[in-house]
Amino acid sequence: MNNLPKKIPIFPLSNFIIFPKTSVPLNIFEPRYIEMVNDSMKSDKFIGMVQPREQKSLNSNLIELYNVGCLGKITNFTKAEDGRFLIELRGAIRFEIVKEIESEKKYRTCEISYKNYLDDLNEKNENLKFSDLKLIFKDLKNLFSRRGFVINWKELEKQSLDETINALAMASPFTLEEKQVLLEAKDLKMRKTKISEILTTYTFDQYNNTTLQ
Repeated sequence: MNNLPKKIPIFPLSNFIIFPKTSVPLNIFEPRYIEMVNDSMKSDKFIGMVQPREQKSLNSNLIELYNVGCLGKITNFTKAEDGRFLIELRGAIRFEIVKEIESEKKYRTCEISYKNYLDDLNEKNENLKFSDLKLIFKDLKNLFSRRGFVINWKELEKQSLDETINALAMASPFTLEEKQVLLEAKDLKMRKTKISEILTTYTFDQYNNTTLQ
C-alpha cells in the first residue's frame, strides 16, 4: 500500500475499463498521452484508467470523469517506427478520485484514494465456481455472437475465475454506464450478479424485438 502513488496521471478512455489482476494492450498515439507514458516510464510506471462521462463540466471545458477508476502498471513497452507506443497495462487496484490537480502537463493528474478498494490487493479465492456461471456464459455467448464479437472461450476459461469474469466485463458490448457499474461492484460475487442483471435487460429487449416483428 505504501508503494502506491497518491497522485497519478489519468488516461480517460470512453467505454473502456480494466480490473485488478487483468492485463490489456493499449495503442498510444495522441501526443499528450505519449507524454504521459513517457513520464510514467521514467517514474513508477503507473497510470490511472478512468471513463469520461461524455459531458463537459459546467465550470470548464474538461470532460467530467467518473469518480472510480483502476490503477494500472505498464508491464510491457514498445515504441513503433511511427512514434506510437504499444504498451501492456496490468490492473493493480481500483481508486476514487479525491480531486484534480492543476498541472502544466498536457494530460490530467488527480489525487486519489484507495481506501474503499484495499481488498483488490488481497490474494484470495472467491466463493464462486465456473459451474455457477453456466447461464451467464450462455447468455454472454449469445450476446457476443449477435454483436459480432469473437471470443476464444476455451482459452478464456483456462484463466482464473476472477480474470475470466473481468475480461468478459471489459470486452463486453455493454454501455459506458453498465461497464462503470461492473467496475464499481465491490467483489467478484457482486460483479457476477450485476452482469446477470445487465444481461437480463438485453435478453428482455431481444424478446420484445422478436415479438414485435
